[in-house]
Amino acid sequence: MNHILETEIAGRKMKVEFGKIGMLSNAATMVSYGDTVIMVNANASEEPRDGIDFFPLSIEYEERFYSVGKIPGGFIKREGRPSERSILNARAIDRPIRPLFPKGYRNDVQVVCTVLSVEQDNAPNILAMNAASLTLCLSSIPFTTPVGTVSVGLIDGKFILNPNAEERKESILDLTVCATRERVMMIEAGGDEIDEETMISAIDYGFKEAQKIIDFQEEAMQKFGKEKDVPKLYKVEENLEKEVVDFSFDMLKEAMYITDRDERNAKLEEVKAKIAEEFNEKYPDNIADIGEVVYNTQKKIVRHMMLVDKRRPDGRNFDEIRKISCEVGLLPRTHGTGLFNRGLTQVMTVATLGAIGDVQVIDGLGEEESKRYMHHYNFPAYSVGEVRPLRGSGRREIGHGALAEKALAPLIPSEEEFPYTIRLVSEVLSSNGSTSQASVCGSTLALLDAGVPIKRPAAGIAMGLITNEDLTEEEVLTDIQGIEDFFGDMDFKVAGTEKGITSIQVDTKIAGLSPYVIRTAITDARKARLFILDKIKECIPEPRKELSEYAPRTLTMNIDPEKIRDVIGPGGKVINKIIADTGVKIDIKEDGKVFITSPEAEGANKAYKMIDDLTRDVEVGEIYLGKVIKITTFGAFVEILPGKEGLVHISKLDVNRVNKVEDVVSVDDEILVKVTEIDSQGRINLSRKDALSDSDNEKNQDDN
Repeated sequence: MNHILETEIAGRKMKVEFGKIGMLSNAATMVSYGDTVIMVNANASEEPRDGIDFFPLSIEYEERFYSVGKIPGGFIKREGRPSERSILNARAIDRPIRPLFPKGYRNDVQVVCTVLSVEQDNAPNILAMNAASLTLCLSSIPFTTPVGTVSVGLIDGKFILNPNAEERKESILDLTVCATRERVMMIEAGGDEIDEETMISAIDYGFKEAQKIIDFQEEAMQKFGKEKDVPKLYKVEENLEKEVVDFSFDMLKEAMYITDRDERNAKLEEVKAKIAEEFNEKYPDNIADIGEVVYNTQKKIVRHMMLVDKRRPDGRNFDEIRKISCEVGLLPRTHGTGLFNRGLTQVMTVATLGAIGDVQVIDGLGEEESKRYMHHYNFPAYSVGEVRPLRGSGRREIGHGALAEKALAPLIPSEEEFPYTIRLVSEVLSSNGSTSQASVCGSTLALLDAGVPIKRPAAGIAMGLITNEDLTEEEVLTDIQGIEDFFGDMDFKVAGTEKGITSIQVDTKIAGLSPYVIRTAITDARKARLFILDKIKECIPEPRKELSEYAPRTLTMNIDPEKIRDVIGPGGKVINKIIADTGVKIDIKEDGKVFITSPEAEGANKAYKMIDDLTRDVEVGEIYLGKVIKITTFGAFVEILPGKEGLVHISKLDVNRVNKVEDVVSVDDEILVKVTEIDSQGRINLSRKDALSDSDNEKNQDDN
């Protein structure tokens, strides 16, 4: 039986159909918002997976090009590996849902969101987040807390719920808020330097509007949701847990209270070796359980340390930032480099400037077709002192790179101000907390070093949270390090300038964040950001006045769009010859804007003149240096511009009488000529005699 339920959100219809498709899935829905349609299939294994200490949740976001009436590019003509946008959307769905499953649930769960139809006014990623929650709620999988997700824009000081395509272009804020009935589960934001109070108000607005979607999901659950399975929750045997805790607690506490990281880690290794020696032989089948007890004990110790003793593992105050240092100009042949250190977190970012034609082409479901600013992030194993095979970018690398890219995007100069494609690559050299926000800082340094005229420097910081079991006690931490991220409850990343916020991303391990935590994290992040920005300005206060000698030089010019074909030529013959003769890259826009990029100025100037000659009009009275291309008995034909030639009559060849054309000029001679007439048929009449007279007059004036 097909069950249908509808509601209205932001003036548009949201509809769910349940029972019509995916008959063999635990739950399958077709959820639509306007003409955007998402199919979600949710399934879980019947039994928990053995031998693991985590919840094996898999979220997949599948884009289908038919959803926007496209056939995929390339040779194969079918969808391949997930796009970066798909990966980011899958991560965004995972973050608010994962903490809401029962603790100890270890059955494999897979949620597949397939994009079937896209109307650009209704973003499929927002709908997919709601559809994933709704489908899990309707399934028999033990997920019972619906989460509602909305998008919030800001136009002329007014919040816009789920802005359409036109509104998204005007909006200075792109905020996603995901919430339960009581708390905010996830925040993702990009903004054009949004002040803190406005951002807090926008999050509160999103939280309230998300309640309507939660109402819709709860109604669907009540009307046609399946009966929930009683899960088998994994729990360590009480006797084993008590033995391990009694044996190890004091030793672990002594180790965890050491402020120096290296000393603490060395002591912890000693303690863990003693624990293994004591219990591994006695409980050979429960080694993973022993590890889990040790982890939980460490977590309790860290929480007690912060909530009761009011101190952090490294002895800092809750709002204190680790030691910061900045450096630029490290690499001699690159276009710009920045090295940023915060405690033991170290990121080096390298900036590369390229031609406008080096933009990244995007073959996806959205409206964006290309990017001229890119940020990529690499997290090798050596950054945490480990040994692992080097692989391609994973979901973490893609997510962190996109977050740092979002933080700086509003500050990048326009194509008109700075006609270059910009690529940043952040290399994580050492990781002990929030490398993504260190990448923002390193990227700012690299851009300034490269001479990119960014609007303002940006910096980022990660805020943390420690709570008790019932969430009645909350301590917000500034600049969390690895141990606080590992044992803590929140990773609240905020980046921006001295003027306002440009990006936010929030991960939480608990059942959501209170208004107090959100406000404290955002306001304390501003204090930290301003402190870091001062350090960046001490290192390099403004963009370098000159580009690196190894950076390409770009000249821009505007030509009549009707003359683009003259520059390109038949089959690209003309433009390819210019490129071959000068060694430049040439990019031409439909509006007639031309970008000429070259490793050195001489080639760019030469190409500029060639294009200018091809496209400028011949004007009466102007003098040109032309080339003789043909001689007749009555005169000489001279090419004054590429493809434009005129006749110098024999009577106009010299100031004196000429009996024979060959007495004055030969083919391939270069001579000065003056345009005396362009007749009604477009024929050009030239005069060498007048050009010589004009030159003599100018010389006499100079002599006088």
